[in-house]
Amino acid sequence: MIRKGRPLSNAVNAGRHAAGPRDDDSSDSFDPFESFEAHDRAAGRSLRSASSPQSSSDPSDPSETTYTRSRRAPGEAKPGQDDSKKSQRPARSLKGRALGYLSRREYSRSELARKLKPFVEETDSLDTLLDALESENWLSDSRFAESLIHRRSSRLGANRIVGELKQHAVDQTLVEEASAQLRETELARAQVVWHKKFGQLPETPAERAKQARFLASRGFSGATIGKILKGLDED
Repeated sequence: MIRKGRPLSNAVNAGRHAAGPRDDDSSDSFDPFESFEAHDRAAGRSLRSASSPQSSSDPSDPSETTYTRSRRAPGEAKPGQDDSKKSQRPARSLKGRALGYLSRREYSRSELARKLKPFVEETDSLDTLLDALESENWLSDSRFAESLIHRRSSRLGANRIVGELKQHAVDQTLVEEASAQLRETELARAQVVWHKKFGQLPETPAERAKQARFLASRGFSGATIGKILKGLDED
């Protein structure tokens, strides 16, 4: 308790001596009227570092570990991946590759030969492989022709389909059989295609020419196109 009229400094000194002997080092002396911030600065401490633990990490400090996310390009190996694992995979044989193609759809002999040619090695014989696939009934130009007709006949005329068969070097006998089969249904198929695209007969020469060009581009014959544009149904 401070008595009235007693100097304040004496009361403070008395309180100091009452607490017992202290170190005479003036750098650690504590003045009750000194601000905490000034006291901390005098003691060599940073107020910011004491109040914010996150500010203690210096981004320029090399000892700090920084984690970043990186993207790998498509097909790029993962970091640390052993390339020897890739080499341990058995190389795909030429026949295995051919069977992979044939398992997805039918191929002609010439088309399959073009697909396999880039993978032929010195020890491979492409013609021998194709002969073996034909003898095992994996490869068939006849089935290829049937598949092509099935996929194209609803949209294309006989001329276009026959032209594709010739491009695939299908046997001439198969081409003639396919042509005869397509000619029988040519008019009916052309009417479906025309009705879906136009639906009404042309009223002007320009419209007639436009419809005729469209049907011709689809591979329908001139006789078939003339019957459709005249409004003639199939007999």
